[in-house]
Amino acid sequence: MVALGAGALLLTVRMLLSLSSASAAPLAAPVAQGAVAPAADSDFWMSSIKRQGVQPFGPAGFKIYRNVKDYGAKGDGSSDDTVAINRAVADGSRCGQGCDSTTVTPAIVYFPPGTYVVSAPIIQYYYTQFVGHATQLPVLKASASFEGMAVIDADPYIPGGNGANWFTNQNNFYRQVRNFVIDTKSIPAGKGAAGIHWQVGQATSLQNLRFEMTEGGDNNVQQGIFMDNGSGGFMTDLTFNGGKYGAFFGNQQFTTRNLTFNNCQTAIYMNWNWVWTLKSVNINNCKVGLDMANSPTNQTVGSVLFMDSTLVNTPIGVNTSFSQNSIPTTGGTLIINNVDFSGSRVAVQDVNGRQLLAGGSKVQAWAQGQAIAAGGSLSRVQGDIAGAPRLPASLIANGKVFERARPQYENVAASSFVSLKDAGAKGDGKTDDTAAIQRAIDGLNENQILYVDHGAYLITKTVVIPAEKNVKMTGEIWPMFMATGEFFSNQDDPKPAFQVGRTSGDKGKFEMSDVIITTKGPAPGAILMEWNIAAAQGEAGLWDVHFRIGGFAGTDLQSDRCAFSPKVDHTNANTQCMGSFMQIHITKSANGYFENVWLWTADHELDLSDHSKIDIYNGRGMLVESQGPVWLWGTASEHSQLSQYQFQGAKDIFYALIQTETPYYQPNPSAAIPFKKNDKYFDPDFSQCTTERCKSAWALRVIDSSSIWGFGSGTYSFFSNYEQTCTASDNCQENIIQVDGSNNVNLFGVSTKASVNMITQGGNGVVKDADNRSNFCATLAIFAQA
Repeated sequence: MVALGAGALLLTVRMLLSLSSASAAPLAAPVAQGAVAPAADSDFWMSSIKRQGVQPFGPAGFKIYRNVKDYGAKGDGSSDDTVAINRAVADGSRCGQGCDSTTVTPAIVYFPPGTYVVSAPIIQYYYTQFVGHATQLPVLKASASFEGMAVIDADPYIPGGNGANWFTNQNNFYRQVRNFVIDTKSIPAGKGAAGIHWQVGQATSLQNLRFEMTEGGDNNVQQGIFMDNGSGGFMTDLTFNGGKYGAFFGNQQFTTRNLTFNNCQTAIYMNWNWVWTLKSVNINNCKVGLDMANSPTNQTVGSVLFMDSTLVNTPIGVNTSFSQNSIPTTGGTLIINNVDFSGSRVAVQDVNGRQLLAGGSKVQAWAQGQAIAAGGSLSRVQGDIAGAPRLPASLIANGKVFERARPQYENVAASSFVSLKDAGAKGDGKTDDTAAIQRAIDGLNENQILYVDHGAYLITKTVVIPAEKNVKMTGEIWPMFMATGEFFSNQDDPKPAFQVGRTSGDKGKFEMSDVIITTKGPAPGAILMEWNIAAAQGEAGLWDVHFRIGGFAGTDLQSDRCAFSPKVDHTNANTQCMGSFMQIHITKSANGYFENVWLWTADHELDLSDHSKIDIYNGRGMLVESQGPVWLWGTASEHSQLSQYQFQGAKDIFYALIQTETPYYQPNPSAAIPFKKNDKYFDPDFSQCTTERCKSAWALRVIDSSSIWGFGSGTYSFFSNYEQTCTASDNCQENIIQVDGSNNVNLFGVSTKASVNMITQGGNGVVKDADNRSNFCATLAIFAQA
């Protein structure tokens, strides 16, 4: 990801200093909170399942699973558990301060039920999952003497480091925190601390958390989440009680869903963003629901999409800085869709307190920003758009866009999980595990779940997941399935690594979570997943499943073999660095639910010491032909050669939000090299381009499709042959989103970076970057194709 400019950095540092002015004080002894007997940890499979995962490309004997009580944590409500918990996190020479990234030391840090008192931050290392008991949530309780930024800190600031962090915020990948209560009520009034400092990038998630903070008070500075930087991620099923801010948000783009705020002074303070989607937000007894009015003379908030939400006894719904003469032009873009402001006096007000939209009722559709209907002219709007089309019934449940949290199987006994290694797979990164994987899947009964022990499982031909078997599978902190070998070598005859359903439209159910699908060596004929299954609403899906091509240990596609070389003509690109043909293909009669899924072709090295840029070629990101319904929640697709997302002849597709990046090396080689145009997969044609900057990958193509619903997109072009001068002039490429031959296309909150044309139709740019400047991107509130 691209680094932020100095302005954004200074802004976040300023907010940081106001939050944690007391953090330099020496640590004091914890104050006993009263002894509490921890609950029994008897029924959550996470604590008792057989552990035999191994990182085959990492240090021998490395411990992947660690229970904090094995490291001395008491969880009794009175003992100071800070040192013990941090020992559990750091054990085994893991990736902490001074380590840019690594994939070879993953760790699950498990917390049984109990109350764990801490007097300083619990620091989450790179590639770590913090998991609490799913039904008896452990409590992380800050003591009265707590010193530091947050109870959990995912990217600590280095003392005296001039604003530097342990990790590069845009590359701070692969993290989870789920199933906790985080309690800061014992911290004295006026003293700053957050529940979580969450400065992260892609493949990260927060789930099933409750933040307990002090309620009321003029000097209340507590915050549930403090997020000051980063480049994406996903969070869901969070509750915030009390505090000055329930959540203090600042990140390039983010998807948040099912958040509840009770008795906060301000539920959500949006410090800065490029684009942010808020869905199913319930705000109760707060003074302000959403404050996005930061820096009214030069707005730092790009856009917010506020959906399917309810406010109760909250006088001010949304505070905004947008006006007819806003600086920048489209800063503060806001889309409201199906939000009940019955419990608010004012639904939307400007920064001076002037009412823009009255409260007291449900608002179906309202927008501020710039809008265009295909064939029309750009206009500036601030008001009701209730005449806009409604989403189809197939995408809706109980009056809202359908959503489903990632399954944790909290009520399933450990005995119902079938270990892939016990079923005969090795996962050693050397053995062909295809037959063992297929046998394990075929041998499951409907009451069993396939547990993929951590490892690297080689696949040398298609693994079929029969739709009618209703397969469920979950991984131990992102085990890897690696397509490799001759079967996947021919880009003229691509083959799927995983086939979910034998043929398009096969009926059944399927769940996969916490898995990585990738390749070992070049596999230019590999379609990593062909999705054929057709299920009832939300009964077939991927959660926290990531597709990762190159740039990490074991792939044979790293910086030592695929080094970036911008001074070399890549007309004859290195075919040994061709990762895969396509990452996901959702076929015509299939449907599905996809949440927090990242399709990443590496732009830099994660494991070798150089951590340098890298030239890996991947043909296509996601191709969707489905007739619906398809839900894409918090997905991203980056650095594929031809296109990142393509909706081809598709119908009833919903996304919120999608994020893309163009390959950094383009146009050297151009998007037409080294993958050939394949009409069977509806590839774009770059032969008509008259400029080099036309020959760059599309972020999103909507071709011959209907009923397409986009609620937030960040599509970015940061480089031209690794040079960033084009970023300042916003012309790294010519076109980035294409909409042709389609109807009932409704795109809200469209943010692009450094593409001359934001949206192209019939070969012509119909929406220009230059006409829609925001704080960093160009932003369009609405694009509608009737």
